[in-house]
Amino acid sequence: MMFRTWGVATLIALSVSGCVTAGSYCDVARPVRPSVEDKLTEGTKRQILAENEKLAKLCGVKP
Repeated sequence: MMFRTWGVATLIALSVSGCVTAGSYCDVARPVRPSVEDKLTEGTKRQILAENEKLAKLCGVKP
């Protein structure tokens, strides 16, 4: 019986601890800057531009 109680308490603690988040998008986001060696497709260029524009709009960062 004690093992069952301990096991249930452990499972609850583990499941609740996974829900903790810290910071916001602006705390963790960084501008995307490809290296000179990167061979970018048009799709990748659009994705980089969209991400950098989102960063600028939401956080006031100039990529």
